[in-house]
Amino acid sequence: MGNCFGSQATSLCPATRPSSPGPTSKTSSSITTTGKLSSISSSTFWQSTGSSVSDGEASPEGRILEAPNLRIFTFAELKRATRNFKPETVIGEGGFGRVYKGWVDDKTLNPAKSGMGMVVAVKKMIPESLQGLEQWQSEVNFLGRLSHQHPNLVKLLGYCWEDKELLLVYEFVARGILANHLFRRGAAFEPLSWSLRLKIAIGAARGLAFLHTSERKLIHRDFKASNILLDSNYNPKIADFGLAKHGPSCGESHVTTRVMGTYGYAAPEYVATGHLYVKSDVYGFGVVLLEMLSGQRAYDRSRPSKQHNLVDWGTPYLADRRRLARLMDPRLEGRYPSKGAFQAAQLTLKCLAGDPKSRPSMKEVLETLEQIEAMKGRSRESQV
Repeated sequence: MGNCFGSQATSLCPATRPSSPGPTSKTSSSITTTGKLSSISSSTFWQSTGSSVSDGEASPEGRILEAPNLRIFTFAELKRATRNFKPETVIGEGGFGRVYKGWVDDKTLNPAKSGMGMVVAVKKMIPESLQGLEQWQSEVNFLGRLSHQHPNLVKLLGYCWEDKELLLVYEFVARGILANHLFRRGAAFEPLSWSLRLKIAIGAARGLAFLHTSERKLIHRDFKASNILLDSNYNPKIADFGLAKHGPSCGESHVTTRVMGTYGYAAPEYVATGHLYVKSDVYGFGVVLLEMLSGQRAYDRSRPSKQHNLVDWGTPYLADRRRLARLMDPRLEGRYPSKGAFQAAQLTLKCLAGDPKSRPSMKEVLETLEQIEAMKGRSRESQV
């Protein structure tokens, strides 16, 4: 789930763990109806938790909402699907718990034998964690209602809540997190070409634009390279809605909330004041764009001290076409259109503007990226 900064901006600390379903670098009343689609009542779920959620972080109304597309799994079913949560099936791990590879029937979603049926990712939360409960609930409420509406959102298939066990079941996304493809080395992670980077950026922009233009604007609040999953065709899917929050309403410009997210990606106005804007997500998107251009992590203490924060160090290179070449990912080996790269750099600068009002909307970001992609057919420069 999302990584918490702490309640004050002064308590920020970098988070380094991946937290999404798919391969990575590494409750009271039982719900026992097998194969049942979600129809659990709001009051039943919320009374069962025996606690309230501060600041309305977990859901729009502080409870689970009915999501007819979700399957309610029993704990026993998920034990069978993951071979009793064997260590060999672990495909991800973090402060939230572990993500296991499992198998279910592709029609009924009943547990299937290993290697048979459809592969799924099962996220098993650490028991007795209030933060885990809040974020689990938010994931069910937001992703459960939205993920089947857009191809660039990871699909939540169902959940389990029995006694203290909280689990989420997602589609399995074959190529795992974008962060691995940008930053890890080795035969399993070949460098992403310029064309693939554009494809991924465009798909992720479509997903965020969809969230921001939904009936009630939704702010992801933890958009980062490790929350973007890639399928077998490198189509991106935004994941991890544990920190998602509805945007401002009634003509307001922002919502005020406790500061949560991941160091290096959070917008400066949010870190400083707790004021969360829809365009706070645009800043996070700008950071990811900068990572995709440079091949560098948003925050990395292994770099020289003045280069720890990528935004602080990298933005001066974005405004100068000649200096930009020094920032570009060397694994691209110069195989990208200089004009397209410079336009992407200019877009990145706009997304990283200090004043949220000066940032483009995600719809505008998407349009610009599509224009850059359209250039490749006209460019005579070498492409991968």
